[in-house]
Amino acid sequence: MPTLATTVDGLKLPNPFVIGSGPPGTNLNVIAKAFQEGWGAVIAKTVSLDASKVVNVTPRYAKLIADDGKEVIGWQNIELISDRPFKIWEEEFKKCKDMFPDRVLIASIMEEYRKDAWIEIVERCQACGVDGFELNFSCPHGLPERKMGAAMGENPDILKEVCGWVMGVAKKPVWAKMTPNVTHIEDPSRAALRAGVTGISAINTIRCVMGVNLDTLRPEPSVEGYTTPGGYSSKAVKPIALRMVMEIAQVIRKEFPGRSLSGLGGIESGNDAAQFILLGSDTVQVCTGVMKFGYECIKPMCDELLAFMARHKFETLADFKGKSLDYFTTHADLVKRQTERKAAQKAATATKVVKADGEWRGDEFVKQSDALSRG
Repeated sequence: MPTLATTVDGLKLPNPFVIGSGPPGTNLNVIAKAFQEGWGAVIAKTVSLDASKVVNVTPRYAKLIADDGKEVIGWQNIELISDRPFKIWEEEFKKCKDMFPDRVLIASIMEEYRKDAWIEIVERCQACGVDGFELNFSCPHGLPERKMGAAMGENPDILKEVCGWVMGVAKKPVWAKMTPNVTHIEDPSRAALRAGVTGISAINTIRCVMGVNLDTLRPEPSVEGYTTPGGYSSKAVKPIALRMVMEIAQVIRKEFPGRSLSGLGGIESGNDAAQFILLGSDTVQVCTGVMKFGYECIKPMCDELLAFMARHKFETLADFKGKSLDYFTTHADLVKRQTERKAAQKAATATKVVKADGEWRGDEFVKQSDALSRG
């Protein structure tokens, strides 16, 4: 029987499904709910040292609905990182590890471009017993004036410097979370890996404008009649996430073997997860999917992933991790391969034809077929 249990960066997970940083991990109560339902790990909502500067607005979500008027295929949010005091988070991290000592709790952290701030938040979280870190270099909205989130993550030089600060004091695995709002996601990923991070998470949400209300002529979500671009998620982003995960996986395979990759972006099923793992992911994160379907969606996702593994006779996740990476190439190579296949097919057809009393081959086939065509 296949198993979903896996060990990533020394962290033992019962399955590869991880609650992605966001509303589903916004406090101890919901984190406990996730563990009780069977999630492999939880990445808490992003925290910073000074939550007083974090002020959320309402409404802060907008949805793209399919033509059937029911299914949500795209989700925009302009929600910021946690607005809860860091002291409360310290208490809840400690309680969580007391309640679930064998489960994996990862702290998502974000700070300003100050070495002392990054060192302090890492050391204080470690003292609470968290099992690892995810560095939020990728939130596409809010706090850019403080050089936080994507404003930091889109600059490989700054990214490398900050990752270096963290790795100087971190005693737990560290994943750097990449923003997709760059031309080549390999560049910031490579910078973080060169600084020594244990792994990469990708992708965070895509900067977007959900739409404009044609009655009010106001963009949405409308806050006092105004809005700001936000982060786009849900199943509509999966093709983009898969492409970027593939690109990062290629970098890891060639230049940083042994580093980990946590894939996310539109995952809502076990089959979705299988695709991310086939493209090099060690774990898969779900955030918007939990908001759409509830924490209990972990059960059917696990069942579907196990069914996929059984169908292909894979016993472990490692048996198929990155298995599809070898089938990516250049367009020029695609042309070459197709040209060669057509030529071989034509040659095979030209060397065999069945006749009532035998086979014609080679030149004989050409002569006879010409004679037949002339009647």
